[in-house]
Amino acid sequence: MPFAAATAQGLPRVRPLQGQRSREARRLHRGAAVAAVAVDTLGADRGVAEVVAGAVESAAGSSLGHAGRILFGPLDQVSAAAGDPLPAGVELVDAQDFIANDEEAARAVRARPEASIVVAAEAVASGRAAALVSAGSTGAALAASLLRIKRIPGVYRPAVAAQLPLPGRQVLLLDVGANTEVRPEHLVQFAYMGAAFCEGVLGVERPEVGLLSVGEEQGKGTPEIVAAYEQLAGASSINFVGNIEGDGVTAGGADVVVTGGFAGNIALKTMEGTFRAVTGAIRDRISSGTASKLGGLLIRSRMRGLRAQLDPETVGGAYLLGLRSPVVICHGSSSRRAIANAIALAERGVTENVVGAIEQSLQSAGVVRGGGSATSDSATRPSVLADSVEVH
Repeated sequence: MPFAAATAQGLPRVRPLQGQRSREARRLHRGAAVAAVAVDTLGADRGVAEVVAGAVESAAGSSLGHAGRILFGPLDQVSAAAGDPLPAGVELVDAQDFIANDEEAARAVRARPEASIVVAAEAVASGRAAALVSAGSTGAALAASLLRIKRIPGVYRPAVAAQLPLPGRQVLLLDVGANTEVRPEHLVQFAYMGAAFCEGVLGVERPEVGLLSVGEEQGKGTPEIVAAYEQLAGASSINFVGNIEGDGVTAGGADVVVTGGFAGNIALKTMEGTFRAVTGAIRDRISSGTASKLGGLLIRSRMRGLRAQLDPETVGGAYLLGLRSPVVICHGSSSRRAIANAIALAERGVTENVVGAIEQSLQSAGVVRGGGSATSDSATRPSVLADSVEVH
């Protein structure tokens, strides 16, 4: 749907575009290219300016060539952070309202169409933007995406997929927070969606896919895991390697590790906490005495490289798989570097047509929901942890 323009008082440097006023009376300033990434600037821990800085920095290295950045947020704050003159290809949409982490996401999204995340999701749904990136409330981003962008026809539930930046190998873990309870058919779809993403965006040919469980043997795990195992084990269209125990996730037991959102989020947070604890302990030991400090100087460059490799900000954010357009959710405390990397990740999803690849994979495997409709199975009432969870 077209965005309307209105004159911004006290902002003469921003040239408003003329156009028909939409029913929400949104204000659009300065044009960008057709293939753009919508960026919600509100709700991040470090404020609007940090998100805007990451979006502006990412524009120069865009994989979409002439792609732009549509930044949604308070016009005065976003404009001041973006600079004067406004960088080429950067577009501003005034959105004063935002949905906080402690609000009931689905209800707030329905009740407040002017909230920045809702307006940004609508821009993607209407074709004004090709992808969405947000560092605000994860629950609001998920609810707005479900209600505005909607799911790929035939998909039961979307899944939040997090890349684990492990030494020598990236592992995709999903779901890490979108669905507290899952059925076997949900897990099967997660497996195919994760494999399609891993192959298209991460460049892994015929990725190995495993189910997170309490034992490697078939028959171990919850009834849902056992049933999903039986379906995946008999499929030739996916490289299923069986069950993966917790230590196998970081040991590279599979390229794609599939689980429900409850267990997935706990696994993700446990790994993040362990990483912080271990790196903190190493840092403390190195600085504990003269000899250890000298040894630390000798290994500093190598440790810096390892730290960068393991840094979640290198990835940027988690992908929301199963929607009709790419959506990337960033951690609330993301720096401008993480925001820029998240936008790059969203763009790779566009250039590699990950949505089309997922749809084709599900259709070819015959695991789509009956009839291919995307209007039932809690489409507008998502079962999410995301109201209280932030995802790396």
